[in-house]
Amino acid sequence: MTMENFAPLMFGGLVVVLLIGFPVAFSLSALGVLCGFIAIEMGWFPPEFMAALPLNVFGILSNELLLAIPFFTLMGSVLEKCGLAEDMLDSMGQLFGPVRGGLGYSVIIVGFILGAITGTVAGQVIAMAMISLPVMMRYRYDLRYATGVLAASGTITQLVPPSLVLVVMADQLGRSVGDMYKGAWGPSILQVLLFALYTFVLTRLRPDALPGVPKDARTLTGWPLWRKCLRGIVPSALLIFAVLGSMGGLPGMTGAIATPTEAGAMGAVGSFVLAALHRRLDGPLVRSAMYNTMRVTAMVVFILIGSRVFSLVFQGVDGGRWIEHMLSDLPGGQVGFLLVVNAFIFFLAFFLDFFEIAFIILPLLGPVADKLGIDLVWFGVLLCVNMQTSFMHPPFGFALFYLRGIADTLFKNGSLPRRLPSSDIYLGAIPWVVLQLLLVLIVIFFPQTVTVFLDRQEKIDIDKVKIEAPPDVDYAPKEENLEELFKDPPRPASEPEGKP
Repeated sequence: MTMENFAPLMFGGLVVVLLIGFPVAFSLSALGVLCGFIAIEMGWFPPEFMAALPLNVFGILSNELLLAIPFFTLMGSVLEKCGLAEDMLDSMGQLFGPVRGGLGYSVIIVGFILGAITGTVAGQVIAMAMISLPVMMRYRYDLRYATGVLAASGTITQLVPPSLVLVVMADQLGRSVGDMYKGAWGPSILQVLLFALYTFVLTRLRPDALPGVPKDARTLTGWPLWRKCLRGIVPSALLIFAVLGSMGGLPGMTGAIATPTEAGAMGAVGSFVLAALHRRLDGPLVRSAMYNTMRVTAMVVFILIGSRVFSLVFQGVDGGRWIEHMLSDLPGGQVGFLLVVNAFIFFLAFFLDFFEIAFIILPLLGPVADKLGIDLVWFGVLLCVNMQTSFMHPPFGFALFYLRGIADTLFKNGSLPRRLPSSDIYLGAIPWVVLQLLLVLIVIFFPQTVTVFLDRQEKIDIDKVKIEAPPDVDYAPKEENLEELFKDPPRPASEPEGKP
């Protein structure tokens, strides 16, 4: 065994370890330490090389950018549990209900708004399913469409700023969080339009599958209905705009007045204020939000430590160079590289969480993309679009698991007239996964969907730079100055003439 073929063996071991089902953080650490001992024994690098591991781990824990993760998680947890989802879905459902497919439109719009507020797929899918699924079944919506739109709208939260995934992407790729947020706005809006277009097409092809809600079922009309809609949307929108605007994450902004960590802290404080305004801020809500924040933060830190142990040894045996040579020689240049990488990410998303993919795989792919001349903000947003499918893959998608559990709970408490078969949930997810993959292709072949909101950098051609002196300045020495310079100096008055 040589060092040249040890890197492929390590990568194969990585795939096996990720698929065995044991916690990824500990599996990665064990694999990295084992391979490190083998490399030292084979003489591929000295034992002192592993001494850099504690410094690497300390560097992770002292990274101020990652401190934004618990703040954004706390903000999302508080807003998720303070009843905003219920208010928005109720008001939007009554606003769009009479339109054919109106409940589907309301779920898509509320999913987009909640995606910018909560940032958690689990809470979003559960909240929307608890409220909308019984209503959709009551008015005889197609079950596969109902379950699919609820699961897909919940996954929008991974792409809509301020997404936690984009913070991790920015950290791993060495790019600004504000730029990553601005780049994600285009695909986010485009995804909502794709979902709405699919709903509109279904209302024309199968009008009975997506009926409108009878007007006599509406409890609010006119200004009271609009007031309820605005009461749920406007305060939340102001908070999100304040958070994103302070870090330069909104289109058209060229500067920032706060770091992502400071903006996240401001958002967490704002979430408590909104919960208090809705009169739902109490002890159980705070304890539940803090527990969820602690769990997510601990998971992220341990996965990051495990990935750093593995990547240190992998780079020590020239694994980065092996990855670079393997992916740089693909046919098709940049497009070929992007298609292969996205197919690989799509496969891994069947088994891995988006945090695991971002911390383990992205550090291996980022340098290759940079060497191929790919804009890393565009690359990060593209992979984020792809990783949304990790929640929708039948039969492993977590969003489908959440939906399965909520459907059973609703059936047991009498909210649903019958139990939903798993086949309807899984088959209902397939069209939405296809729409997400269509968005991946659109972002690959039309980079403007990401770069249109980014700051345009003016490129300077050094060969065309000219330095010209002002026309009224003459730098050439004058003739009279030269004569004065070279003539004999005057003799002192006391010195007689003719004396040398």
